Amino acid sequence: MIELKTPAEIEAMRPAGAFVAGVLEALRAAAAVGVNLLDLDALAHQMIREASAESCYIDYHPSFGASPFGKVLCTSVNDAVLHGLPHDYRLKDGDLLSVDFAASINGWVADSALSVVVGRAREGDERLIEATERALDRAIETAVVGNKLGDISAAIGAVAAGYGYRVNTDFGGHGVGRTMHGEPHVPNNGRAGRGLPLRAGLVIAIEPWFITGTDEIYTDPDGWTLRSADGSRGAHSEHTLAITSDGPIVLTAR
Repeated sequence: MIELKTPAEIEAMRPAGAFVAGVLEALRAAAAVGVNLLDLDALAHQMIREASAESCYIDYHPSFGASPFGKVLCTSVNDAVLHGLPHDYRLKDGDLLSVDFAASINGWVADSALSVVVGRAREGDERLIEATERALDRAIETAVVGNKLGDISAAIGAVAAGYGYRVNTDFGGHGVGRTMHGEPHVPNNGRAGRGLPLRAGLVIAIEPWFITGTDEIYTDPDGWTLRSADGSRGAHSEHTLAITSDGPIVLTAR
């Protein structure tokens, strides 16, 4: 079921969006050579406690997860492209790190992700991150009343194609509100002019993620981390936004 938010409810979602954005900025600054993924998770956990927020991940157990997630961040490194479960790993020079974070404040959720290069970038990594960020920007531009959901998906797919990347549509964006994942599903590729009409009050997370060499993935033995089938690297960008009669409002703007 798709729930449209009132203007007052969209305003009530702003604190969650600002908090999630602030945590991601802190994590971006903290991600450096030698830093343990568990330390990044601990930093986010501390910020959640200090803000009296609630994690959307720690007890999360969907059908595709092997067990409750148990951490408050997704930390995906190199060929880990989504849902990376934080573990005892120290970041190395040249690692490509994607961080996905969602939290709830006063019962309202926001969800966002970014990718960063740790230390010196390897060839192609900055271009890959740029592609996801441009796709996100283009998708947000199309998130206006009167367009269709397919316009958002098509915008993402067009940017991916322009960079020469194929798109996996198993995982994509989603509705956001009182829970982290709701209707509608927002694929990262599609046909313009098709699908759900975009209406004022729709709040969604848009999240393009691309892999350099493939669109095939598999699940790591940890039961959560999704890795590229060919070992190539991935990047991920995401914002939560509200569609309004005055245009999109990016609630997780950094």
